[in-house]
Amino acid sequence: MALRLRTPMPSLAGATEWIGGGPIDNADLQGHVTLVHFWAVSCNYCKPHLPIIAQWKESYEKRGVRFVSVHMPRRQEDTDVAEVRKVVEESGLKHPTAVDNMHAVADAFENEFVPSYYVFDEKGQLRLYISGEKVLPNVQAALDRLVEAQAGAEAQG
Repeated sequence: MALRLRTPMPSLAGATEWIGGGPIDNADLQGHVTLVHFWAVSCNYCKPHLPIIAQWKESYEKRGVRFVSVHMPRRQEDTDVAEVRKVVEESGLKHPTAVDNMHAVADAFENEFVPSYYVFDEKGQLRLYISGEKVLPNVQAALDRLVEAQAGAEAQG
């Protein structure tokens, strides 16, 4: 069962390894809109999304958004950390990627699918969960909405 909207961000603890930074915990993300993105090297829908996520990181990070990727293996071959590192590098991901070979992070998020996207607001509450091949416009719209809302709140406060 998927997380419900406004649920607090689950723990990112339990990753078997981190690539590109980390380990990350929820305190590191407090006060920031955050995208947590699940993928797998064997997922044909995931690979075209990775360079887009890398581009988003470059533009949204300047606006305070944080990115965390979680590699969730779907089969035994996916547990090859060297292959995960290779895909991370080839895709240009420069944010922390949790290697979740034991599915501890996936279980905490109640995540079953790749690619899956969880967008949390600056208070750490889930504002969007979506998975599938053609969902990136929805994810980007949620990021834009939350960044604009956060900027508006900061301008007033």
